[in-house]
Amino acid sequence: MTTKIVCPNGLRIVTEKLPHMRSVAIGIFVNVGSRYEKAEDNGLTHFIEHMLFKGTATRTAKQLAEEFDRLGAQTNAFTSKDQTCYYAVSLDYEARKTIALLADLFFNSAFREEDIEKERQVILEEIAMSEDDPEDSVDERLWQTMFEGSQMAAPILGTEQTLSTFTREKIKAFMAEHYTPSEVVISLAGNIDEELIEYVVETFNQFNNEARQQVQHTKPAFHANNVERNMAIEQAHLVLGYEGLAVTDPDIVSLLVLNNIIGDSMSSRLFQKVREEKALAYSVYSYYSSYEDMGAWMVYGGTSMKQLAQMEETILAVIADIIAHGVTEEEIQRAKIQLESGLLLGLETSFDYMNRNARNEITYGENRTVEQSLKELAVVSSQSVTRVIQRILTKPYARSAIFSKQEK
Repeated sequence: MTTKIVCPNGLRIVTEKLPHMRSVAIGIFVNVGSRYEKAEDNGLTHFIEHMLFKGTATRTAKQLAEEFDRLGAQTNAFTSKDQTCYYAVSLDYEARKTIALLADLFFNSAFREEDIEKERQVILEEIAMSEDDPEDSVDERLWQTMFEGSQMAAPILGTEQTLSTFTREKIKAFMAEHYTPSEVVISLAGNIDEELIEYVVETFNQFNNEARQQVQHTKPAFHANNVERNMAIEQAHLVLGYEGLAVTDPDIVSLLVLNNIIGDSMSSRLFQKVREEKALAYSVYSYYSSYEDMGAWMVYGGTSMKQLAQMEETILAVIADIIAHGVTEEEIQRAKIQLESGLLLGLETSFDYMNRNARNEITYGENRTVEQSLKELAVVSSQSVTRVIQRILTKPYARSAIFSKQEK
């Protein structure tokens, strides 16, 4: 059972006791991502995520790494367009020490000038690596063209130009504005007891930045644009993007079912038609991203240069057939079973519970049980799936492609 504690400073702590496990997972979720940045600060959220591991007032980056390893703890972080997370997973008997280390880097990072310069170079290499990966690059360019003119189009990693402006003062000012108690959720799951929960409350209740003013996002306009890139690669990469649904939209679960039917399983229409029947691609799939006020649904395919046009025509034909004739009851039931399996099998570790509980708190402000999710899935019908088909697939789409012009 999940419990929630609201500290006097406004910080929320959600916990779930799982006594059958031998691990403990803790995550510090901050309600800030790249869409909260000013254009000139693009990439700063991700830069801060890196910097928190570069040393504190009493520990160097190497000492932090060595101490986590000495505890056998796994630690990492990630930045998205709307959230930042710092987490660690350890054996239950090392949980207190692991939490203390995570709290030290969260509260006491030093942001030394020499470390800032080093990390700037590291992230430039990360940007270059992403640019060299056509599957990453084609998706990044799709977002840039779909939501052109908004921060949802901006790359999470930032750019060479914006990275060059980041300083200790800019980092601390951004954190003072956005890393505030009311915007942080601590999630703890695994073999925990009341004593450990009290330690977490005591450790993080010291967090006393002034509350951030409520951020009101303007829903970004969707643009059905086309962007292409010439790149010296062996395979062409294509992504089609449609305006999707917000994470709290009543039709979001029906979208999950439709997504599974179209391209998120081996029995999906795209996999069967594009790969199995026509042998046009090794990798073809559909996927989605949902945020508090908007979303996107996408289809990816990778193929040889000479088959790019045929693959794209086949993908669009699959979508056109679904618009014209809908999906079958058998497909809906099969998708429901797949999604139920994914939900239940996705809760096998303490990290899975920790992550789910934090996202529920941030998104809904409350715990949503697995049973609630399964009930929402059960009521998906052919009518609700048809409604989603009309809401999404019948609208204009954006397109992003990367290929070698010499061979196209």
